[in-house]
Amino acid sequence: MSIKNISIILVVLVAAISRFVPHPPNFTPIIAMGLFSGFYLKSNKKLALLLPLSAMFISDMFLGFHLISLFVYSSLAVITAVGFLISNKNKFLTLFPAALGSSLVFFIISNFGVFLIGYPNNLAGFIACYTAAIPFFHNTLFSAMLYSGILFISYDIIVRSVPQLQSETITKK
Repeated sequence: MSIKNISIILVVLVAAISRFVPHPPNFTPIIAMGLFSGFYLKSNKKLALLLPLSAMFISDMFLGFHLISLFVYSSLAVITAVGFLISNKNKFLTLFPAALGSSLVFFIISNFGVFLIGYPNNLAGFIACYTAAIPFFHNTLFSAMLYSGILFISYDIIVRSVPQLQSETITKK
């Protein structure tokens, strides 16, 4: 495995470990982990998908699984695929719209799981579920923006500081 892949794995693992720090509801690095993995591991899509899902699974072994875990993991897979679409040339111009879109993906998919499991399966239940979820969305969105910025900027600093990584950086399109 290349030093580039090892360094990316370490960044994602550090982000996953931060899930153990007390935080407000939905204020986690999950979305950023998916975007980061998808962007930096475009050439190895299997690893890009497995990395954040494995980090989530391992941390959930300690934090606990819940009934909507399948929906959370599914949204993380979609978010990682969104990371594949972030432009190499204009990374920071496309990162934040990707974080916004990924926050919406997470909101829609994870709350659909909540709807199926915890609300009457009718239009009134659907509306009630998504209405109840709205107050949590700002944490999802803010954490996606913040953690995405932190992960991408931190990794750029690491790449500039470690000569072995500079020869393995992503080629510009």
